[in-house]
Amino acid sequence: MLVRDYRYAKEMQERYPLHQYKRSAAILKELRAIKTPLEIEVMQQAMDITRNTFLRLLKFIRPGVMEYEIEAEIQHSFLSQRASGPAYGSIIASGDSARVLHYVENNRECKDGDLILMDFGARYGNYCADLTRTVPVNGKFTRRQKTVYNACLHLHHYAASILKPGISIVDYTEKVGDEATVVFHKIGLLKKSDIKNEDPANRAYRKYLYHGISHHLGIDVHDVGTRTEPIRPGMVFTVEPGIYIEEEGMGIRIENNFWITRNGNKDLMKHIPITVEEIEALMKK
Repeated sequence: MLVRDYRYAKEMQERYPLHQYKRSAAILKELRAIKTPLEIEVMQQAMDITRNTFLRLLKFIRPGVMEYEIEAEIQHSFLSQRASGPAYGSIIASGDSARVLHYVENNRECKDGDLILMDFGARYGNYCADLTRTVPVNGKFTRRQKTVYNACLHLHHYAASILKPGISIVDYTEKVGDEATVVFHKIGLLKKSDIKNEDPANRAYRKYLYHGISHHLGIDVHDVGTRTEPIRPGMVFTVEPGIYIEEEGMGIRIENNFWITRNGNKDLMKHIPITVEEIEALMKK
């Protein structure tokens, strides 16, 4: 049985057989991928609302708070700033739950000593923001948490530095994988033998970083766009490397949104705290 859209197209073709018909998906894919400055203004508003919400959360999070209470704070903050709501289901994952990529239960107690990964974004004017931050529940990173966090932040900055016109997302992901291999060896996750004997189709670093680094962003949080063709100025991407360590019950992801320019990119979330020092200072207050 044909879905409604296909039934409608079939009916139009039967009614008006002399017309020429083309699928709109390819046309819309091109139109949606390249953002105008006006679209960026609207997206920036969604991101500013998300920033304000994150700052609010840094004052709210503490040992004993429930994940769903944090989600409720997000919803309240979004609506109070005239967003239409969240751009997608918020991921509020404390402790080992942070290793679950699309964790949706949001029902655990946040415990002293744990990290909490929060992936959320506002929808404003039908456009999406997509932020991820990982913070210590008690406001202070342990030495190991800080080491892994800074390794993830290094990957984030490296990925942003090569996300430029001309590179495809496939090639870009491979380059980030090369850097992740070096970083994971440095922090003790990979041995030289792991790297030497890796399967090219399932590289060694994938044990600790098992998702893509970037996706198109716009009207949908995972918006339409190509992975294999060169990226072009005007596109908007997330940059979101993560490190997930089963043996340590730890998951860290750091995500900002970038607008591709003629010679590079612009970080649309550059004003959102991202370093260990910034996060700890704000949570201390």
